[in-house]
Amino acid sequence: MRQLFVVTHPEATHHVDGLVGGWHDSALTRHGHECASRIAEAVAASIPSGDSVEVFSSDLQRTRQTAEPIARRLDARLVLDAGLREKSYGEAEGRPQSWLDERFVPPPATGDRLNHFEGIPGSETRGELAHRVYPAMERILASGAQHQVIVTHGFAAVILLAAWLKIPPSGAGHLSFKLSSGGISVLQEDDFYHNRTLATLNDVGHLP
Repeated sequence: MRQLFVVTHPEATHHVDGLVGGWHDSALTRHGHECASRIAEAVAASIPSGDSVEVFSSDLQRTRQTAEPIARRLDARLVLDAGLREKSYGEAEGRPQSWLDERFVPPPATGDRLNHFEGIPGSETRGELAHRVYPAMERILASGAQHQVIVTHGFAAVILLAAWLKIPPSGAGHLSFKLSSGGISVLQEDDFYHNRTLATLNDVGHLP
């Protein structure tokens, strides 16, 4: 059974400061670091001793700080991949969330939602995010490790789950999963049929 753990980073400074995240390089808070330690223990408890494991992470500070204790606990190699970054919000990043809210143009109910411009210069469309995250998932799956941990961000994690389920990027226009900071989603592929399963979505039972 192949198993992937998709982890969304826990509380970071942009959360408590009310700032837009995206590529803004915020750090984990003290509470976030505590949650990262608990995430590491929860993931380790789900992986049999001696099985091969790798840890992949977005290269932003808050995800690195989440992935590092996981990699130490599992004695695993940590691979940083910019393709796992959160959706870019362009000029809004690091600004107050209210600044973004005042300028944000929501996508239409129908039509081309993938290439919809949200009104923020320099921001990624949902389609651009998908065409960055899907190849990142392909790079991860190219490895033969039995267990893989992917530390990423909320919106990027939604697209990773779509890639795992082989939903084409064109189908990501309406896609949403309810994910929270510090949650763990478990993906599994059996060795006989090679069916892919979303076994657990956003488990937060390990968090304080």
